Amino acid sequence: MNFRALQYFVKLSELKHFSKAADACFVSQPTLSTQIRKLEEELGVSLVERAPRKVMLTPIGEDVAHRARHVLRDIEHIKDAARRSRDPETGNIKLGIFPTLAPYLLPHVIPVIRKRYPDLRIQLAEEKTEDILHMLDQGRLDAGLLALPVEEPGMDVQILFDEPFVTAMPASHPLCDNQLITMQDLAGEELLLLEEGHCLRQHALAVCELAGAHERVDFHATSMETLRQMVAADAGVTLMPVLSVKPPIPFTDNIILRPFAEPAPSRTIALVWRSSSPMGGFLRKFAGSLKVRPASLLKP
Repeated sequence: MNFRALQYFVKLSELKHFSKAADACFVSQPTLSTQIRKLEEELGVSLVERAPRKVMLTPIGEDVAHRARHVLRDIEHIKDAARRSRDPETGNIKLGIFPTLAPYLLPHVIPVIRKRYPDLRIQLAEEKTEDILHMLDQGRLDAGLLALPVEEPGMDVQILFDEPFVTAMPASHPLCDNQLITMQDLAGEELLLLEEGHCLRQHALAVCELAGAHERVDFHATSMETLRQMVAADAGVTLMPVLSVKPPIPFTDNIILRPFAEPAPSRTIALVWRSSSPMGGFLRKFAGSLKVRPASLLKP
């Protein structure tokens, strides 16, 4: 079975377009089409349903594409194992990170990583948690920075730090008079939350449940920055991870921040990777460079 044909077929299964798949594989469309036809002939089945303006995989094609991704992933593991055995601190690392963490953590840890691993090239993918886990399973990422819990089987987890939440409210809000916010203070409050798919939304909903608060159902933000600006516009109250309000993030007018009384709600950030990854030993060491320094950055 031709290794290249599997690569071409997997790319076609992702893009559903012969010309785009060929471009992504840096080959001509006839070359890609020929290799996929040879794969079909070898297997004795039709993998692709070809229509004039669209490409669909047959049921067996979907199954083969799924299995081929794992074959290709295992081949990459072989290459990675060989490369890491020569020098584990060089080459590339493909790292996933979710949007409500990426812009606030990376400025603190990237300089540390560059100093500790000057020959390591980091390829970052900013995606939602569900997508990062899917890309990890497919071998398209080496590791992911995620908020726990992570219930995906076959993953190793190394906890990095706990990040507390703070309450963000307009300067006119009555709770601004409180130096510390308790769960009882939030009872009956209407909180601004992110849209479905963000792990921060789930953490905030858990706080709502504990405090007897509820979400504002007529508005769901697409990003942390949208939440920030809605609070500044007197639209309501929200929870923000503490790194999102620390330098180099600039101060926003008309927002008052208040820490929670202990025990403060928080999220636990961890580095996650496949248990089968040949990079496991290196990733355990690499995790040390992802811890926030100084620790005061995690204090509300």
